[in-house]
Amino acid sequence: MTATVVDPTDVDLPSTKRRIPPIAGEVAAEFFGTLILVLFGVGVVAQVVAGGLGDHDSIAWAWGFGVTLGIYVAARVSGAHLNPAVTVALALFQGFSWRKVAPYIAAQTAGAFIAALLVRWNYSEALALVDPGHTIKSQSVFSTLPGNGLLPVSEFGALRDQIIGTAILVFLIFVITDARNSVEFANLTPLIIGLVVVGIGMAWGTDAGYAINPARDFGPRLASYLTGYGTAWRDQYGNFYFWVPIIGPLIGGVIGGAMYKFGISRFLPKPSKSDEPAQSR
Repeated sequence: MTATVVDPTDVDLPSTKRRIPPIAGEVAAEFFGTLILVLFGVGVVAQVVAGGLGDHDSIAWAWGFGVTLGIYVAARVSGAHLNPAVTVALALFQGFSWRKVAPYIAAQTAGAFIAALLVRWNYSEALALVDPGHTIKSQSVFSTLPGNGLLPVSEFGALRDQIIGTAILVFLIFVITDARNSVEFANLTPLIIGLVVVGIGMAWGTDAGYAINPARDFGPRLASYLTGYGTAWRDQYGNFYFWVPIIGPLIGGVIGGAMYKFGISRFLPKPSKSDEPAQSR
């Protein structure tokens, strides 16, 4: 899904200024959609950890709302992937252009990074109060840890969890957005996908904090590192951990996309002319 923005005074402008390249609008939409997603997601964790308001359920719901609202922001322009794992899976299985993969991922990561900086700034006093040294104690506000920093889960246990959780996410996104497979949701598709994220958070949040999105984890992790969290790249055992919520979701997204393509899509009726490939998230 793309959009071409045309200047209303097109006829009076030089040809070089007549049209904004569609990819520019798509990248902007991915940036702002992911920005909204992470503002709600990282914001709610900051409120729980630094302010003592809320619990795991409020975190799960706010992340789901963030996904829903981020999709509403970006869907008409870019398809609202908002997640590198979704972008790669769509390129592999739904015909999304490979030349757009890198720009989309860069925009998603940048949006998550800027959103995390805003949360870091806004909650700076509260974070300094609960964790003056900006240690791993409050690192979970910005990025995930094995066992949420508390339980005896290894990096590879968390990797397993991220693969499974993201496979579930991408499989269900493909189910929901395939016009051949789903009832018409009108404009409710973003809400349904948001509820999927809520469900994953409530059922798959123990072992690795359900990052299920490399941009959502890496962007805020980088933001926290640049603003005083020296432990940002490591887990509670002192091991480098940042790669887990990058590699795990990318593998899981491919598995989830393959599950849908070969387990469901191939058995569906052929699409009508009005059916278009889904590219939502």
